[in-house]
Amino acid sequence: MQITVEVSEELGQQLQQFQDRLQEIVERGLKELLSEESGNFIDEKQIIGLLASQPTPEQILAIRPSPEFQARVSDLLAQSKAGTLSAKGEAELERYLTIEHLVRMAKAHTFEQLRQNP
Repeated sequence: MQITVEVSEELGQQLQQFQDRLQEIVERGLKELLSEESGNFIDEKQIIGLLASQPTPEQILAIRPSPEFQARVSDLLAQSKAGTLSAKGEAELERYLTIEHLVRMAKAHTFEQLRQNP
């Protein structure tokens, strides 16, 4: 299927350097947009962004990693257990585990606030 889209001059210039990857760019953007709307988060940047945005208690409690995010963490954990995790993978896993810890702390804090102020 062919779709024609009109974009700004600036965006057009940026996209020109990725002409051979336009389908991938659209697929990634659409996947991210759909994930945001469903309450799932694809990566740590989105989770950190939400936590930094002074979310409501409901938003905090609704944080769920996307299946892709979970699969990546599981893969990294399996590599770590097998002793095949690269230094880059180890750093990535450490980031994910830190984010998981922060989300758990935020949820625990939120549960405590809701318990005290129903």
